[in-house]
Amino acid sequence: MVGIGPFVVMPFVVSKFQDGLFLWAWIFGAFTAFMDAMIWSELGAKYPLAGGTYNFHRIAFGEKNGRLMSFLFVWQTAIQAPLVVASGAIGFAQYLSYLVDLGFWGQKMVSGGLVIFIFFLLYRKIETVGKISVALWSVVILTVCWIIFSGLTHGQHEVKLLPEGTSSFFSCAFWAAIGQGSVKTVYSYLGYYNVCHLGGEIKNPGKNIPRSIFISIAGIALLYLLMNVSVMRVVDWHHVREDDKYLVSYFMQLIYGKQAAIIVTVLILCIALASLFAVVLGYSRVPYAAAADGNFFKAFARLHPTKNFPYVSLIVLCVAGFVFSLLMKLGDVITAILAMRILVQFIGQAIGVVLLRRRFGTKDLPFKMWLFPVPVVLSILIWLFLFYSTGWFALWGILIAIIGILVYFVVNKKQLPGTIQ
Repeated sequence: MVGIGPFVVMPFVVSKFQDGLFLWAWIFGAFTAFMDAMIWSELGAKYPLAGGTYNFHRIAFGEKNGRLMSFLFVWQTAIQAPLVVASGAIGFAQYLSYLVDLGFWGQKMVSGGLVIFIFFLLYRKIETVGKISVALWSVVILTVCWIIFSGLTHGQHEVKLLPEGTSSFFSCAFWAAIGQGSVKTVYSYLGYYNVCHLGGEIKNPGKNIPRSIFISIAGIALLYLLMNVSVMRVVDWHHVREDDKYLVSYFMQLIYGKQAAIIVTVLILCIALASLFAVVLGYSRVPYAAAADGNFFKAFARLHPTKNFPYVSLIVLCVAGFVFSLLMKLGDVITAILAMRILVQFIGQAIGVVLLRRRFGTKDLPFKMWLFPVPVVLSILIWLFLFYSTGWFALWGILIAIIGILVYFVVNKKQLPGTIQ
């Protein structure tokens, strides 16, 4: 869950709030994740299968509609996953520009080059990949704890939690800021459900999957809130702009000087590299699994003849991620990621859990969400609110879903060679 996200979205979020109440975007993001976690926990505990949403949709929506919904999930993943890759690569380039004066095109060259580098790192057997992953992720906790400790012990500015003066929780301006800011904070929370993608490998999934999800959200929410408080106690939030590319590096420079800022920047770059590595590894398996199941383009089911990994899926993901990293801005990439996932994945699963309860009842559920159907209703309303807050990217999300439906029916009707069988 902890990747480049919290470091690059911090200035986006703070700059949306003219009254300094930016912490509520992180709280709202955590509440969104918590409501959605009820749905993931019930589905993951009942159906501990590899593939997560892909299998949930297949089961919940029946044979005919389930294949369509599963296809749409893989379809949007094949487009959304490269956007996630691009966001990490662009964030990496922005923080690197603190160390080296890259300029606009220099940053684009770095972000594109990083995607290529990740591709070559992953173009090998999975056993080697595992060792690299452990080495990369070892710096995450060290970096975040250093940031939190530094800010709490050197803070000079107040971070507000309650409105003052003309500010109010019930103003349109506050909720507009919550909507725009939470689009970015929810992006930073994504990953709380990853255990569902490994459900078949979890011991006692009925208990351990829900525990994993809720503990992850609680722990990460606390971590993000402390990190925001720490940074903004040192950096005056009044002066934070949306285009501050390396806010945490500047924060460390104010406390300890240039040398410490360089060290924390290098650590953040390692975190960005680690998150990119894990994202590409995980997402490259989604189209492959669907194609092997006969519900996506057949070419994606191919494995490397000697190294036994889904090389076609990896190549397509990295090529698309390379293009997005060159053509798009970081803020737009993050917004597009959420806009594409809300309808098919998050709202789709909320509807799916209701359908499953109606069909099979609740007697055999290892985990029953609390206060049903309140979490489902709240989750759908929140996702619709965030979908609206993505602006015109919501139209792209709808358009891509419509195109996916058309593609599904065309390839199933004609059964063209190399497509769905």
